[in-house]
Amino acid sequence: MTTDDSFTALLEYMETDLSFATSHYNDSYLDRRITARIRRTRCDDYDEYFDLLQSDPDEQAALLDSMSINVTGFFRNPGVWDGIRDVLRTLSSTTDRLEIWSAACADGREPYSLSMLAHDDPRIDESAVRILATDISEDALEVARNGVYEESRTTDIEGELDYLSNPDRYVEYDSTAETYRVRDSVKERVTFERHDLINGGPKSGFNLVTCRNLFIYIDTEYKRTMLETIARSLRPDGYLVIGKSETIPPALKSEFSATDNRHRIYERT
Repeated sequence: MTTDDSFTALLEYMETDLSFATSHYNDSYLDRRITARIRRTRCDDYDEYFDLLQSDPDEQAALLDSMSINVTGFFRNPGVWDGIRDVLRTLSSTTDRLEIWSAACADGREPYSLSMLAHDDPRIDESAVRILATDISEDALEVARNGVYEESRTTDIEGELDYLSNPDRYVEYDSTAETYRVRDSVKERVTFERHDLINGGPKSGFNLVTCRNLFIYIDTEYKRTMLETIARSLRPDGYLVIGKSETIPPALKSEFSATDNRHRIYERT
């Protein structure tokens, strides 16, 4: 088989036998993730890796986990968080129970950021906040539930937390282990569960949904279905926040109106 044929056959196997919706993702994204597994397993090409994949359940699990989009951080894009703060203030003044869904939450830093922000701002009633955080990766969710994050050369967690007025109230730093542990008062507002936004059904009753930087990896024809799932999960006049480089497809312009177009914040109409 040619390289293209081998790649196509591998994607078909993932779709039919491993129940991963490869058809929804950009080929370039899939190729990067699969090539990384080929290098990690020291296979020579797609054909050799395909043989390994079919015979090794551990590699099947590793490949599926590698497909999880886990680029994240606390208060990523601080300007966007200024907009989210305004949304939470507005909602807190009009509702007794503030339901938030952090979709594709990766290792949990975004939903924890939401909880910290609610605690940190006196105009937001943190006792009314309930956050559901979901992801397709069980490994990412395990990290999220633990709420312990390692400092590294590529992540300045202390700098990320400077968005808060008093980060020490919400995160405990262990200088020996060089880790940051999210405090229980923050964690108790967040519930984690597995959910596949591509194949899973809608939720219900949310005032705010955040789903940032997932759609850039998704083929255009499938974005509409996923955003329709989110729309059905929102209450009337609920809010949606997507990534700064993402857009609402024209066919769904009637479902969402931009309240802060610069920061990609929309209201359900």
